Amino acid sequence: MGEQLHDHVSNAFEQLRDGWAELQRERRDAPYVLGCAGSLLARWVIPRLERLERDLPMLRLHLSPEEDPLAPRHAEPDAALAVAAPPWPAGWYVHVLAPEHIGPVVSPRYAGLARLTERGVSALSDEALLFTHSRPQAWPTWARANGIAIESLHYGQGFAHLFYLLEAAVAGLGVAIAPMQLVQDDIDAGRLLAPWGFLQTDASWILATPRRRSDSRVDALAEWMRHELAGSV
Repeated sequence: MGEQLHDHVSNAFEQLRDGWAELQRERRDAPYVLGCAGSLLARWVIPRLERLERDLPMLRLHLSPEEDPLAPRHAEPDAALAVAAPPWPAGWYVHVLAPEHIGPVVSPRYAGLARLTERGVSALSDEALLFTHSRPQAWPTWARANGIAIESLHYGQGFAHLFYLLEAAVAGLGVAIAPMQLVQDDIDAGRLLAPWGFLQTDASWILATPRRRSDSRVDALAEWMRHELAGSV
């Protein structure tokens, strides 16, 4: 009787081990869903996607555009890439990747560039500044830090999303305010100029995961993103 019981228990544990191993294999092979805002996706993630796939071949990334990937929803992504300031949303474990920096950017083709260059920061008071409705405090934050009266700012065309704002700036339509990491490629290529540099804000680039999930792939992804963002500073 004892030997039979031992055999049954051993078989049961072996089936459990096999089942667990199979679940782990399926999990490793499953796509890793990364949620992020469309502007981050278009201007930062996608330009680096080939390099990411080369450096992290074990990570089958599935990109999910979400304007607020940290907002509560029925189907959460495996991880969310965002620019946010603490306190962090409840229910998420946050990997801080890099501080955010913002600053004015303008195309070399912009008709008023010579005037801006000659007069310096004070010339922005006479500009119809481009802005995004999703980040209305960006210009005032930068202005205060640079000794510019907020009431002297004049706003021109507004855009619903940061992606459209930056496309307008590249097209030479005016002076925009932008996160450094989203325009560094354009600055390096000569499509945009940052005449007055960038200011560090209280926000950070973060990679967040739901607290109840544990996946070693996020550690590799977070470290890769830290390295990429550090190259923009």
